[in-house]
Amino acid sequence: MCWSAQADLVVGSAVTTVGVLCLVRAHRAGRPERLPLAALPLVLGIHQLIEAAVWLGADGDLPTAPAGWARTAWAVIALPLLPLLVPIGVRCAARVDRPRQRLLTGLVILGLLVAVPLAHTIATHPVGATAHAHTLDYSLGAPHPALLLSGYLLATVGSLLLSGERRLRQLGLLTGIGALVCALLWQLAFVSTWCALAALASVLLLRWTASSLPAPGPLSS
Repeated sequence: MCWSAQADLVVGSAVTTVGVLCLVRAHRAGRPERLPLAALPLVLGIHQLIEAAVWLGADGDLPTAPAGWARTAWAVIALPLLPLLVPIGVRCAARVDRPRQRLLTGLVILGLLVAVPLAHTIATHPVGATAHAHTLDYSLGAPHPALLLSGYLLATVGSLLLSGERRLRQLGLLTGIGALVCALLWQLAFVSTWCALAALASVLLLRWTASSLPAPGPLSS
């Protein structure tokens, strides 16, 4: 799979449009609890548009300062924001029993524990990006990267799989498989390629945002 500024512009524009539709449909359906997760395609679409600017900087077609801002903005969304947004969005929208609610709350806390050191690293270290075999390799210097990545994927993919709704579980399954594929094929550019595949997979949320409520489970009073 080949990525470029042009590919990111196409994917970003399409996913951003889907994201706007997701928010509109969730609002019109009277489902405010779904708005945080419905915003995910919009966030990921904008993220791909930002990466188009990162590509231009890596190719020397963008001045140094704007290229640095683009790298930092990309890193903020990819690293501290997503492991918080996804589990919080699922926790707000999920209608599950008490034990699963507690698990989802635990994943929100895990997302916070992952996001804090990543945010600190972005605030104190420059974000680098170099083109590598038609992908972008981001360098950040975060501590304990394997541990943070494990927590990151558990918070994001895990919360979707625990959501109790078929379309969200499908999204979790697709992003989980995507993580495995990206790890095998694009080790140096894992985060970049996984975020791009997650953006494409997030279009599943378009139908979910306006779908009817699932049958209630055995909720405890």
